[in-house]
Order: sequence, then structure tokens, then C-alpha cells
Amino acid sequence: MEVINRKANYDYEIIDTYEAGVVLTGTEIKSIRLGRITLKDSYAIIKNNEIFLLNVHISSYEQGNRFNHDELRTRKLLLHKKEIIKLKEKIDKEGFTIIPLKLYFVKGKVKILLGLAKGKKNYDKREAIKKKDIERQIATDLKERYWKKKKSKNLLFFILTHMSIEQFGGAEESCTPVRKHNY
Repeated sequence: MEVINRKANYDYEIIDTYEAGVVLTGTEIKSIRLGRITLKDSYAIIKNNEIFLLNVHISSYEQGNRFNHDELRTRKLLLHKKEIIKLKEKIDKEGFTIIPLKLYFVKGKVKILLGLAKGKKNYDKREAIKKKDIERQIATDLKERYWKKKKSKNLLFFILTHMSIEQFGGAEESCTPVRKHNY
């Protein structure tokens, strides 16, 4: 099961990615397995050389009773110290932000793919939309061209195999059948 942050690629330019573990409680894991998680508007911060994930909404587990978790609590992420220091330097120097791109399971453990990102301006977003529309239009044109060619070949094949020679207006001696059906 994967949960993808679809808005991330639209709002941010992703520079680098990191895989991190997430410290969760039992009811949080059960809710994630049911797919009740939202990564929209979430981000990560670094405090005291530790990295934390904020604004991730994990719905409460229905059978969790009094042991249920807080839905928007801050969650600790597990990264190597060198990676955290490297991230902190990039954030301080260049003004990047850390956003979650994807949450998934690896051997029963929850992992999150973090992206080191820089926010896009509105004109960049419009440019991305234009580019995507052009690619979509090219793909549909190629698809239509392929199917038209394929249909014309199929029509020609049908005509040559199923119509009689007299319908073409030619003599039977000059034409040879294209395919013989052996049923």
C-alpha cells in the first residue's frame, strides 16, 4: 500500500529524496494499513539534530478506544545523523524545505520518502501545466494516428480476404489470394 502526496510535484521542485523510518503507535499503523492517512500540507522540520514530521493527518482507529492517538500529532522520523546534518545545511543555506512525497511499507515497517524541495512560483506552475497539456496532446495524437493506420490496414486485410475478385473489377487469373483460411 502506498500513499502519494500528489500536490508535492505541482507546488514544489524536488531536488533530492531521502527514505526515512517513522516512529508510530499501534493504532496509527492500523489506520495507515486501512488507508486513512493524508500527506497534504505536511512538512518536516529539524530540531536539536532530530527530524520531525508535522501536519500528517492519520485518522483515529475505530477499535482503538482510550488508547487512540492524536490525529495531527508531531511524529519523529528516523534518519542517520549525517543525513540530518546535510539536510540542515541545505535548509539553512539555500532555503529549501522538506516535504513527504510518498508513504509505503517495507517488510512491515512504515517508510516515508522525503523530498528536499524548493517552492515553485505561479508562472512555474503555469509552465508545468502547459508542458503537461502539450505532452498529453502529443500522446493522444500519436495514439489516434496509430489506430487510424491500424484500422486502415485491418480494413484492407478484410477486403482482400473476404471479398470476391469480381467485386474489385479485375480478372481472377491476375489476382492471387492473400491468405487461405484452414479451419
